[in-house]
Amino acid sequence: MSWYNFKYQYLVRFWLPVPAVIAAGILSAFYFGVTGTFWAVTGEFTRWGGHILQWLGLDVSHWGYFQVIGLQGSPLTRIDGVMILGMFAGCFSAALWANNVKLRLPQHRIRVFQAIVGGIIAGFGARLAMGCNLAAFFTGIPQFSLHAWFFAIATAIGSLAGAKVSLLPVFRIPVQLQKVSAAQPLNQHATRERQHFCIGMLLFIAFVLWAASKALDEPKLGYAALFGLAFGLIIERAQVCFTSAFRDLWITGRTQMAKAIIAGMAVGTIGVYSYVQLGMDSKIFWAGPNAVIGGLLFGFGIVLAGGCETGWMYRAVEGQVHFWLVGLGNIIGSTLLALVWDDLAPLLVVNFDKINLLKTFGPQGGLLATYIMLGVFLALVLYWEKYFFARKARQASQTA
Repeated sequence: MSWYNFKYQYLVRFWLPVPAVIAAGILSAFYFGVTGTFWAVTGEFTRWGGHILQWLGLDVSHWGYFQVIGLQGSPLTRIDGVMILGMFAGCFSAALWANNVKLRLPQHRIRVFQAIVGGIIAGFGARLAMGCNLAAFFTGIPQFSLHAWFFAIATAIGSLAGAKVSLLPVFRIPVQLQKVSAAQPLNQHATRERQHFCIGMLLFIAFVLWAASKALDEPKLGYAALFGLAFGLIIERAQVCFTSAFRDLWITGRTQMAKAIIAGMAVGTIGVYSYVQLGMDSKIFWAGPNAVIGGLLFGFGIVLAGGCETGWMYRAVEGQVHFWLVGLGNIIGSTLLALVWDDLAPLLVVNFDKINLLKTFGPQGGLLATYIMLGVFLALVLYWEKYFFARKARQASQTA
């Protein structure tokens, strides 16, 4: 294969979502085995909020939430921190390779409102549930934590409510039609494409070298940075967005991303199971009302905002200002949760059990139960897809 064909097939074209998300599931299992933690982002974003408050002169060391997740060090000295830096580097490199970086402003004030408010709701809900679409769903379910199943079901319901609200007339932007006399030629800007590709490649190589040097002194940090780089490449090139997976189910009936995510969790599950059998401890959180309430808020928030944690990250580096605001809202929302955690935790969280399916049903039973529930999820998605399009066909025939 020539360099041109390789570049076009793998660095410029978007990747198919199913193999890409399966690859993310495999990588997330290896990430757990190498670093001892799971692929997660909102916990670190909450720490960023804590650092900002400290910079403003506020003492947050006594806040219960930061005692749970830790606030020691900096993003450069924490596994989650360097991993997220790797994700941004991977997203930005991939977007530059494909010449997909361009400053794009929100089209209407209502979109600014949706981005910030939706981001705050999603960030608050994610941290209440101790995880977002990653730690409490995509990588939480393969950890065999019951709280992730509560969160997943609640997120689906919350996303349905968010889809209905986002379709209200107040959120519909008026379309302005312009009369044109002829089609406009498409400008390719070949010089800019080459410049962007070179900048993206330089960024990619520089980050790999930095992560490799980091691995010489602190192996887990260096490896985490490289994993983050790979995660970033995958989510940008395959446009992996959990918001679209949920929202598209309800609005368009499209299920490709939802099926891809289920497949990714299936392969991640057996990987994590293997490491647990070798003596590692999976990450288990409280299976309390917090997981349900957090999931409802998160599902509603991501659809209102138009992006989840992975979705806003790669779209932000592509130059979409809307998703800068979503990210800002996420950090604000998660920090607000940390502020009220001490009041909410006794009622909704810490007095409930951390339920590990591998301990509840035994190793084989927990693995089987997880795959059965993933199979049920897949069956429901396939049923909904069939029902959705059958209903559309009936409505079209009645109209005709």
